[in-house]
Amino acid sequence: MKLRDKQILQIALPSIVSNITVPLLGLIDVAIVGHLGSPAYIGAIAVGGMLFNIIYWIFGFLRMGTSGMTSQAYGKRDLPEVVRLLVRSVGIGLAVASCLIALQVPIRQGAFLLIHPTDEVKEMATLYFHICIWGAPAMLGLYGLTGWFIGMQNSRIPMYIAITQNIVNIIASLCLVYLCGMKVEGVALGTLIAQYAGFLMGLMLWIRNYGKLQRYWEIKNYKLEIKGEERKGIWEKETMLKFFQVNRDIFLRTLCLVAVTLFFTSAGASQGEIILAVNTLLMQLFTLFSYVMDGFAYAGEALSGRYIGAHNREAFTDTVRHLFGWGAVMAVLFTLTYALGGNAFLGLLTDDKEVIAVADTYFYWALAVPAVGIAAFIWDGIFIGATATRGMLLSMTAAAVSFFVLYYGLHPVLANHALWLAFLTYLLMRGAVQTGLSRGVIKKAFPSDKESIYCDFKGKKHYLCIAMIYT
Repeated sequence: MKLRDKQILQIALPSIVSNITVPLLGLIDVAIVGHLGSPAYIGAIAVGGMLFNIIYWIFGFLRMGTSGMTSQAYGKRDLPEVVRLLVRSVGIGLAVASCLIALQVPIRQGAFLLIHPTDEVKEMATLYFHICIWGAPAMLGLYGLTGWFIGMQNSRIPMYIAITQNIVNIIASLCLVYLCGMKVEGVALGTLIAQYAGFLMGLMLWIRNYGKLQRYWEIKNYKLEIKGEERKGIWEKETMLKFFQVNRDIFLRTLCLVAVTLFFTSAGASQGEIILAVNTLLMQLFTLFSYVMDGFAYAGEALSGRYIGAHNREAFTDTVRHLFGWGAVMAVLFTLTYALGGNAFLGLLTDDKEVIAVADTYFYWALAVPAVGIAAFIWDGIFIGATATRGMLLSMTAAAVSFFVLYYGLHPVLANHALWLAFLTYLLMRGAVQTGLSRGVIKKAFPSDKESIYCDFKGKKHYLCIAMIYT
């Protein structure tokens, strides 16, 4: 196996495992309350889980922004900046979490105005929400840690944390529900315990694997300072502006993504229970594909940022080429798998013959997802590594606009087919716009040779390095 492929898989495979295990936290909760005797328990967990999924999804920029900037600092071998990014990202995550806890009542009330649950579900969902909201510091702090680990080319630690969280959640929730006689509150406390177990494990693994970096910080007059030649402050104005600029773009991009995703579900629901069920089942095929492709996107974040930081254009170009190679392989494998076994997979999810029969009508749309979606996932990773978040925002905005225009323009004629056509166009547009912007992103990441960047070797400037960097 070639070096570049090995590097990609070392990051991608643990990330894929992490991505697959994360949804299990919610599934475990549903499975436990599903045996308590009332559908209201399932409804409460579903509503509460959805609220937190949206909240944490929106603040996912803490992971993505940290990953890109850390990988670049790692490539530069700028260890003081690496430490600053860790402290900064975790600190901001904890600050945001404190705001969420302080505003928990209006957040819950606003959410219920949109969802309109029944009184019984509302009561139990409120209990679940006000317990789990205290896990926000652990979750958002862990976002910063996870992004930092990936930026340091280490996706194994996030995998270990994700697996541990699921084990702790299972044990804690089962004990609290079946041994202590709790119901929804037991499930919520089990989730809360699992979240803090993951965060504490992340801190311990950081100390074990990166504890030597502690030499770069010191506390003077109750103030944390990072050692280094430049003596930059953690909360320095210029640095913070860049940090928030990167994360602002990712935040706005995420809002567009959430808008499209939620609208897809609501548009399906407006067409009746059968169509809603069909769309939900077929979207599981996209979800499985996204778990895998996100792993390769994480590899793109780590490696592209690393080589941009090291000013190694040759390695960067080779990484991009191999990432798209793996994307093509995954697209072919998933397309063949879905074509040959997609109906059997749907049969595992439901035994409703009417739903399966209607799903056949739309199945070819889901079959096209891998082919049209690979570029969007791969470029997302590369753009995050390059901290080219403005390009990500522009591509997502263009894609979201195309989605809504197509849907509203074609829905009167094509009905649910218009929804799927709009979704595929949305995926295709994301990749197409980023492909168009990639030349400018690469040019910015690797300045022209007019800037006279040389390699210093034993006090002599080697012009050969220019040829290595700019070829």
